[in-house]
Amino acid sequence: MRIDILTLFPEMFQGPFSESIIKRAQEKGTVELVCHNIRDYSTNKHKKVDDYAFSGGAGMVMQIEPIARLIEKLKEEREYDEIIYVTPDGQTLNQGISNKLSLKGNIMILCGHYKGVDQRVRDHYITMELSIGDYVLTGGELAAAVIADSVIRLIPGVISDETSALTDSFQDNLLAPPVYTRPADYNGWKVPDILLSGDNKKIEAWKEEQAYKRTKERRPDLLK
Repeated sequence: MRIDILTLFPEMFQGPFSESIIKRAQEKGTVELVCHNIRDYSTNKHKKVDDYAFSGGAGMVMQIEPIARLIEKLKEEREYDEIIYVTPDGQTLNQGISNKLSLKGNIMILCGHYKGVDQRVRDHYITMELSIGDYVLTGGELAAAVIADSVIRLIPGVISDETSALTDSFQDNLLAPPVYTRPADYNGWKVPDILLSGDNKKIEAWKEEQAYKRTKERRPDLLK
């Protein structure tokens, strides 16, 4: 998979993309992550990419020209399965969307800033609009990193134990059950006996019961 990220601040991705699982996925060639600075496609001598909104109002708007130049250049090089715009008014990211995106070959993610991008970008280039929650960030970079991470970890070969991702919360509309590790007894706080029994059938039934119980208590909306 290749993910191209269009941003005003490519340096913001150095941290999340140069550590842990994401780093290993790039080193193995499983995923290619490329950040593009939108300012490089501005014809303004000061590399300005924003202007005042028609009709007035507070805040600036990202111009269509540099964004369009960059998108057109990338589309000449390869076909994209999705061109995603990160925006608070987009569809809320969930596990199902991440699952579907992990099956794609090439994805482009556009990070917004200010009051957003010129609507014509959204009308003519964007194929999917995503939000990571009902709140506003200073820019789309952090949200783009979240989307990329949620997708990359699902690609076969990225996580050493592939079944781990399949048992995550939300994969079956249930939250994950509680988990424990050694020691079995810490300060008198004991691991449930069932998990030490070795009876796999009973253990799986316990996990399903706990997953349902936790979901009913914390996220009953998922059971509807």
